[in-house]
Amino acid sequence: MTAGSSSDGTEDSDFSADVEHAETAEIVHRRSSTRLTRASLRLSQSSQDVKQGADRDETPPRTPTGNAPSSESDIEVSSPSNDLLSLKEAAAHDLSHRPKRRRFHESYNFNMKCPTPGCNSLGHLTGRHERHFSISGCPLYHNLSADECKVHGKASTRDKQAEERTLSHRQDENRHSTRNQAPTDRQLRYKEKVTELRRKRNTGLNKEQKEKYMEHRESHGTSREPLLENITSDYDLELFRKAQARASEDLEKLRLAGQVSEGSNMIKTIVFGRYELDTWYHSPYPEEYARLGRLYMCEFCLKYMKSQTILRRHMAKCVWKHPPGDEIYRKGNISVFEVDGKKNKIYCQNLCLLAKLFLDHKTLYYDVEPFLFYVMTEADNTGCHLVGYFSKEKNSFLNYNVSCILTMPQYMRQGYGKMLIDFSYLLSKVEEKVGSPERPLSDLGLISYRSYWKEVLLRYLNNFQGKEISIKEISQETAVNPVDIVSTLQSLQMLKYWKGKHLVLKRQDLIDDWKAKETKRGNSKTIDPTALKWTPPKGT
Repeated sequence: MTAGSSSDGTEDSDFSADVEHAETAEIVHRRSSTRLTRASLRLSQSSQDVKQGADRDETPPRTPTGNAPSSESDIEVSSPSNDLLSLKEAAAHDLSHRPKRRRFHESYNFNMKCPTPGCNSLGHLTGRHERHFSISGCPLYHNLSADECKVHGKASTRDKQAEERTLSHRQDENRHSTRNQAPTDRQLRYKEKVTELRRKRNTGLNKEQKEKYMEHRESHGTSREPLLENITSDYDLELFRKAQARASEDLEKLRLAGQVSEGSNMIKTIVFGRYELDTWYHSPYPEEYARLGRLYMCEFCLKYMKSQTILRRHMAKCVWKHPPGDEIYRKGNISVFEVDGKKNKIYCQNLCLLAKLFLDHKTLYYDVEPFLFYVMTEADNTGCHLVGYFSKEKNSFLNYNVSCILTMPQYMRQGYGKMLIDFSYLLSKVEEKVGSPERPLSDLGLISYRSYWKEVLLRYLNNFQGKEISIKEISQETAVNPVDIVSTLQSLQMLKYWKGKHLVLKRQDLIDDWKAKETKRGNSKTIDPTALKWTPPKGT
């Protein structure tokens, strides 16, 4: 790590006069030999040779400050006597501009800033660090000062308690670990102690305390932690403080290890069902969740949580086994559910936040009421697992049949993306409309659509038996926008302008390649129009 400038402007006092004198002598000797060598070269070569040599030299000459000159005028061309006279001045100039060494704890976190309003980023909740970069380690957010975090000595106390717990666990290792094992005397004594401590909790807040708490809440809102004193026993409050400090310490370790960085996508992974997925882009989850680095999600209701324990408890009582809404398609273990953004707002918002982790151009997160969401799932004995989805405006003036489309990373490159695209055009056919996806498309979305349009055109040309072909007829039969058809024909070099007319060339080599791939792939990942049970919603 490169040492930077100090936060308070102080310098390390470890530089002694002897060290500075030794460094000065070393610089004078080094610059003397360098300048004498350059001066000799200048005297023995013409000005043109000097310029050519400078052009060939891979390492440009340096100015007295150690930086490369910005122009030719910055390169000194002087006599040896002038160089010798300026040695002492150059050495002093170099020392005056040399960056001073800083203490590590003053500079390691200098470029980061705590998001809490009015905080100067000094101090840490654990008392171990001089600075913090997130709300979890901010003393001000927890209604403390940096000095209080140090003076309380909570860090050393926690270490001592952790050692005591480790020692007690080692003492109990020789006992049989059966389910109905009787508690030890030490455990019984501890239980009695905790019970006695919890009896001392206050029964409630008095009027002055309530007014103080309400005033604190009105003054700071969500930018500060609520006042917690006197609302529970001191023992339970101390347990909560220990958990906060431990979480903050773990986050600090992740930051120092480079796994979490301020200002970047802090959600690095999500636990989704039996998969752990690496995220690709930033998604605007609430900050208290985003700063954790890892989110835990229910794969059925899409609720996001902070820990594995919360997820396990949620899954034990979650009654969802498929998306809300109407099941409008089922073929084998593949189903598609139509979810109204107005009727199931929370689910659709969670779906959009999840999609943003894997889409770069997505901008819709919370305004989901004007959209319908078509969610594709794969069913097994545990439920209907999310494969992908696409959203669609209820009333689109430009006849967009897809606003946003996503295939979950664990199901990519398996044909599900083309199934979603094919399903969107199937709905357009039932509506007797011509559809097109909303722009801009993501990189993966554009690749998928171009591949789908290519297959649709080659299939149409393979079955076409007439002599004259019309772009309008292709569009009406396939529900693909004429602009998309023309662009695909141009990319396949199947569209030619000859004698004032546009001709569609039937390239048999491309059709034969497509037929071979279709035969090899089979019909396992295709949409069956007869399995659709759907009536277009009113007003669409």
